[in-house]
Amino acid sequence: MKGAVLVSLFMLVVVVVQLGEAINCGEVGGALAPCVPYLTQGGDPSGSCSDGVKKVVQITPTQQDRQDACECMKAAAARYSNLKPDAASNLPSRCGVTTAIPISPTTNCKSVP
Repeated sequence: MKGAVLVSLFMLVVVVVQLGEAINCGEVGGALAPCVPYLTQGGDPSGSCSDGVKKVVQITPTQQDRQDACECMKAAAARYSNLKPDAASNLPSRCGVTTAIPISPTTNCKSVP
């Protein structure tokens, strides 16, 4: 009986792990790559940029996903010394979406809800 319970528990853990996919920084960075001109030069975000922002929101349904994506964006933002902080903070609203994930090299990603 004990062995059956352990096997069932193991199978449940395997299923849960398979259902949840970790956030991939390559996917986040690829989605937001079209936003670099807007984030560094200003103006208006392109349609492909806004599509990328919407994709990031879609792939981050959980707090852990949002925190992981935040770390990806924080690392990417740190690579651009000419990143305009106002453009970064306004990007989601400029694309018509709401998200708790800030785009900034100084964000404490553990505080993202």
